[in-house]
Formats: sequence, structure tokens, C-alpha cells
Amino acid sequence: GSTFPPLKAGTLRIYSNRICPYAERARLVLAHKDIPNEVVNIHLSKKPEWFLEKINPLGKVPAIQKDDKIVYESAVCCDYLDQVYPGNKLIPDDPYQQARDRILVEHFGQVTTQYYKMLFGPSENCAAAAETLKKGLMEFDKEIQKRGDFFGGSEPRMIDFMVWPWFERFHATEKLVNQIFISDGSMPNLTAYMDRMLSVPAVQKCRLSTENHLEFYQSVKNGAPNYNVGL
Repeated sequence: GSTFPPLKAGTLRIYSNRICPYAERARLVLAHKDIPNEVVNIHLSKKPEWFLEKINPLGKVPAIQKDDKIVYESAVCCDYLDQVYPGNKLIPDDPYQQARDRILVEHFGQVTTQYYKMLFGPSENCAAAAETLKKGLMEFDKEIQKRGDFFGGSEPRMIDFMVWPWFERFHATEKLVNQIFISDGSMPNLTAYMDRMLSVPAVQKCRLSTENHLEFYQSVKNGAPNYNVGL
């Protein structure tokens, strides 16, 4: 029932949600590249009609709009921003490295699948999902050891911003489901990586605290998602 918020000519707008990890991907890119933008947050449980009609018929965030140009899907938005705003470039120039990074993102999709099974699936399957999730993360622990301080090498690149939002949520998730899959000391390389990422300016600007994430996930389990946690 809300009305479409007028968009000033030449203004870059992101349709986002403070809690959504996919939207956070695009917000991290915007922050890292210091791209001026305005944010319109979408209530994902009660999406406004105009968002579905005018912006993204799939109803997902993020979506990027500037004048009459609209793109959506998180990976597409991030690649688009890196090409249109080339400062602080995030995608490697080398085609092979680009391909390897994208393969790693595809592999991380298997991790997130287990993550959501553990978080929202039947409770009797939670421990098995946590164990499978941990096995998947072990591969990333080995990978970061090969690559350097970040998955992008000596500094964060696009690959880091594509996977980080879930790492940000891991400690809250462990507390919520009472399963340890990353805090037991078995993946020291990933643990050190997570500590380094917390000092990245874009991460500091975009992240929510473990307590905020825990409060949100508890609200989801209670049947009333609170997208305003931390405000």
C-alpha cells in the first residue's frame, strides 16, 4: 500500500534490506568504492506493490536504479557497479583469476545451502547440516591459506564481499542453533580472515553486530521478522 518514493534525476538508488546478506554484498561494494547513493529499504515479508511492478518482478533485493536503468540479482549488481564506477576496482583484470573467483563463489553456494538448512530446517536435521557446513568451510580454510590475507590476495576484492555477509552471521547462528561449526579452533586461517575483515572500512560501515543478527533470527523463528533491529 505504500507509494513509490520519487527518484531525483541522476541519483543512484539501491533497494536493499538491512538484514539481507545478498543486499549487503552490493552495499559493501558501494561503500568500498565510495559511490554516492540513497537507500530504500524493502520489507521482505510485506513487499510494496510498486517494487514488484516497477523494480524487480522477482521481489528480491538488492536492486540498483539510476534514472531508467534498473539491474537486480546481487552478483549482477556488484559486477555492474564495478564496471560503471571503475575507481577502487574489485574484479581482477586477469580472466583466469576472474574465473577462479567465480568458481569459488559457486562453491560457497553449497555452504549457504547448508547454512539455511541448519538455520531454518527441521531441528532434527540441524546437527547434520552443521557438520556438512563445517566440511564445506574447511575447503575455504585451505583456500585462504593459499591466497593471502584475503580471498582477493593482499587486499579485499569482489570475492571477499561476495562471501563475507555469511561469515558476519556465523557467530550469531552458532548461538541460535547451539551448534559449533567455526568457533572450535579447527579453522585458524578462516578465523584470522574474519578478524581481518572486521577492520575493513566497508565492512565496518555495513555490518550489524552478532547481537543484532541473533535478535533478528530469533524474531524470524517467532514468526514476526524484525527488520529494524539495531535502530
